[in-house]
Amino acid sequence: MQTSLIRLHNVTRAYTMGARKLYALRDATLEIRAGEFVAVVGPSGSGKSTLLNLVGGIDKPDTGSVWVNDSQVDTMSENALAKWRGRYIGIVFQFFQLLPTLTALENVMLPMELRNTFSDHRRERALTSLERVGLADRATQLPSELSGGEQQRVAIARALVNDPPILLADEPTGNLDSETGARIVALLAELNRAGKTIILVTHEETLARAASRIVRVRDGRVMEEN
Repeated sequence: MQTSLIRLHNVTRAYTMGARKLYALRDATLEIRAGEFVAVVGPSGSGKSTLLNLVGGIDKPDTGSVWVNDSQVDTMSENALAKWRGRYIGIVFQFFQLLPTLTALENVMLPMELRNTFSDHRRERALTSLERVGLADRATQLPSELSGGEQQRVAIARALVNDPPILLADEPTGNLDSETGARIVALLAELNRAGKTIILVTHEETLARAASRIVRVRDGRVMEEN
């Protein structure tokens, strides 16, 4: 039996807002195997993005534990987390987060420069990553010269350039029209078939069906899995 690549065990995460305590996750337990494409579905405020941030080491639980590739992420120091994340995790955000003064190629090269990886052939790797998402011919364009769908594909190429085994996509279609969003999810499915483990956070049921498994989150609880 294949072991889990990602494990959240009895995870609770709450935030204090004034006199109130708001629970983003309550005793959440989830296991994801290597090579799975999992869609995490739920309404706004259900805890989807918090779950993703815990897997990526961006946030830490109040109680419970988070394990990724046999490393307990929630006990790592910030320096150790930064190195670990650079090796294992690629993140795609809803709002692209491309630097406006850099070309598509330069944006994709940035993670290698920040993490000092592949110093001898960064440009070549970045071009290959752009080619992988169908944008090699747009390498010299600034983000303002690209459509929303093209910008998101650049963001995916950037997330892939250090070749992490896990790709986290937080509402990557939320800023796109439905047709373009469907293309982005189809690209994620293609990357999954190529071997990437993918967690997609979305509130759109039609897009979630592209995943091999659907996890539902409501009021901070993992309610069911398909």
